[in-house]
Amino acid sequence: MSGGSPESSGPEYYVRGVNDAEARGPFSMEQLRSLCETDDPAKGISPETYYYDAATEQWLQLGAHPQLKAALWPEKKKMGFKQKEFISVNAEKSESAPAITVQEFLAAAEGKTDETKGKKDKSELMMKAAAWGTRSAAIISLLSAVALILPSIDLLIALDFAKLADKPFVYLGVVDAFVGLLLLLGVITIYPFVRFRAVFGLGFLGFLFMTQGQLTPMIAVAAGSTGLYFCTIFLSIIPLAVAALVGLGGMAMLATLAYT
Repeated sequence: MSGGSPESSGPEYYVRGVNDAEARGPFSMEQLRSLCETDDPAKGISPETYYYDAATEQWLQLGAHPQLKAALWPEKKKMGFKQKEFISVNAEKSESAPAITVQEFLAAAEGKTDETKGKKDKSELMMKAAAWGTRSAAIISLLSAVALILPSIDLLIALDFAKLADKPFVYLGVVDAFVGLLLLLGVITIYPFVRFRAVFGLGFLGFLFMTQGQLTPMIAVAAGSTGLYFCTIFLSIIPLAVAALVGLGGMAMLATLAYT
């Protein structure tokens, strides 16, 4: 996946609509231009369509990228052509290579041809891994919320803010619960905050438990935070599965310790 300069012929792009659960691609810049011209709203793309930017590891709108927007939807200029010019260009094309129909291009984009089947299979695996990564990160966040809120659940239910003032872990648990719910809803734009939360948990909570001589909670926080971080990074099934198991195991251990 790429978010490189549109002038380059090398980068390929994965795209998805605002309400699409899965992405399509990979598409070259020339293929993206063709999708701009199709009349089928289910196949075409618009400035509101999202593309995957590998540099930021986020889904961004095509219209928000000035270079991509200029390349896909250039400003129209009124130009006049003679009919003779059109005839000569079409004649050269027909002699050099056979024309590609819209149906053939869309079939290639959907991975239904021999040339694009491998790329389609790879993109499907990556999208499945990304979806499972989001779900795993959501469950890890919710387990963290349980572990942090459970020891003071009575005070939270009673809304006794005076006593909750000296229990900052409860507020961090509420944040984790909110983050977990957003991830379950598929809001992947909060990935940068999720990574910050993972690093914060690994650094602050891990250091706090270490200074108190609580080795087991420290290991649990380290495992949970590490798993949470990499669940938002990996797009391959096996590394993602390892990260999810480590994260879920760590936060489950922390929740168990909080309950006991």
